[in-house]
Amino acid sequence: QVQLVESGGGLVQAGGSLRLSCAASGISFSINTAGWFRQAPGKQRDLVAVISSGGSTNVGDSVKGRFTISRDNAKNTVYLQMDSLKSEDTAVYYCCVGSYWGQGTQVTVSS
Repeated sequence: QVQLVESGGGLVQAGGSLRLSCAASGISFSINTAGWFRQAPGKQRDLVAVISSGGSTNVGDSVKGRFTISRDNAKNTVYLQMDSLKSEDTAVYYCCVGSYWGQGTQVTVSS
């Protein structure tokens, strides 16, 4: 059974930082692309960042220069380092590994 467990969300002031983690089990993590998406109330789920099995990354334009995605295959974990957070980054953040999704973690940025 595949499980993706996200952690690290919370409430932070604008300009602050958070690091999200997504620990995977029941899946061959190292051979799968992993990514982070986010969904704000009333909006569609959008791609934030993605990292391939080989470590190549792609980051959305709205977070470029502020967010960094990384992975640790030894820990079956993908991370999202979020710096210089803005109120518009407020959303539920979901990790995705292969075709599987986590349950989401809330990130709220107060201005």
